[in-house]
Amino acid sequence: MKAHDGMYIGGEWRAAAGTDTIAVVNPADEQVIAHVPAGVAEDVDAAVFAAHEAFPAWAATPPAERAARIAALRDVLVARKDEIAETVTAELGAPLQFSQMVHAGVPILVAGSYAELAASYAFEEKVGNSTVYAEPVGVVGAITPWNYPLHQIVAKVAPALAAGCTVVLKPAEDTPLTAQLFAEAVHEAGIPAGVFNLVTGLGPVAGQALAEHPGVDLVSFTGSTAVGKQIGATAGAAVKRVALELGGKSANVILPSADLAKAVGVGIANVMGNSGQTCSAWTRMLVHTSQYDEAVALAAEAAAKYGDRIGPLVNAKQHTRVRGYIEKGVAEGARLVAGGPEAPREQGYFVSPTVFADVTPEMAIAQEEIFGPVVSIIRYEDEGDALRIANGTVYGLAGAVWAGDDAEAVAFARRMDTGQVDINGGRFNPRAPFGGYKQSGVGRELGAHGLSEYLQTKSLQF
Repeated sequence: MKAHDGMYIGGEWRAAAGTDTIAVVNPADEQVIAHVPAGVAEDVDAAVFAAHEAFPAWAATPPAERAARIAALRDVLVARKDEIAETVTAELGAPLQFSQMVHAGVPILVAGSYAELAASYAFEEKVGNSTVYAEPVGVVGAITPWNYPLHQIVAKVAPALAAGCTVVLKPAEDTPLTAQLFAEAVHEAGIPAGVFNLVTGLGPVAGQALAEHPGVDLVSFTGSTAVGKQIGATAGAAVKRVALELGGKSANVILPSADLAKAVGVGIANVMGNSGQTCSAWTRMLVHTSQYDEAVALAAEAAAKYGDRIGPLVNAKQHTRVRGYIEKGVAEGARLVAGGPEAPREQGYFVSPTVFADVTPEMAIAQEEIFGPVVSIIRYEDEGDALRIANGTVYGLAGAVWAGDDAEAVAFARRMDTGQVDINGGRFNPRAPFGGYKQSGVGRELGAHGLSEYLQTKSLQF
């Protein structure tokens, strides 16, 4: 797609307040492919004003009509699926097939789920002698990351619109073209002017201005725990609602009764997808001591097959950061069994699929979010040891448990301090709530739980 040189505010593309721009770089070849405006506080002001003006009419729109508009948006995304995939591949670097299946395909499923929920959700209920109403919070400031650029937008915007809120979106500066394409889709779907607004820009400038803007009633942020803490503090000082989906260091627990080859193979695939740039990736593989050596061999073999099948990391900073973690793992005494810190190609921000064995729970590579194609295999002695290791980080976003039967896996998963656990390779469910325990965030996305984040409650007594 051709980059816009303005902001989408009040149903039209408007010139930015300033003249600074952001270069969009293809991480596969390090070439600049476009420039977008770097928004400032004045742009955010204009967008919030437009959202505020549009809110009363959109909040009063019957849920069935809001559902129809979200369904129309889904249909536009379906029609432009190939363009979406090509855009994500160009600015994120994901292989085209992965972009088609995941980066374009999943947001379509999520948008469709909210079209259905908007029409069926109980926005009113009787409780004894009271009538309880679920009403939209107001203007939402949505700040989204680069790793799943369209999915993260849809996972915030679709439920906000379903609830009757209006939105100002500040997307990640690495992937703004996908956000601009989404704004085009919103316009094409006939969503009223001002209901959705887009400001591109840098996080410390446009993102900060949006998070602290007095006209924003709720801030929904996905990104690092460090930035999430700052946004939470800013919102807390203003007594403003927040929804935070933050970092993760997820455990893939393989119990002795599990199909080891399947559990290891799926576990490696989970981390290598999107080049490891997934906050819910199962980057810690926990294996019983009796099966440890076999699991290490299987993991090394599986990772080697991904050598030329994964895309680059998103930018030079991430490239340096992930390779630094690999070097740190070696320095800490972990054993490399696949990959390593050396760049596999002369051009592009590529990192080799990397697997560490002999990792101990206190190592940095076992505790800190690396956000790259790096797996740490950790030995455990019994289930109590496995549970201690699985729960032994500040994060609690996602994970997996494998066992000979689902009941055994569920019994272990129920004791994990984490928001979402896949049982024996369970499939993605766009209606299941996603979000974390501990420092992995506050609130939930997807499904009815995601919709409720954008609602506030009023009761009338009779």
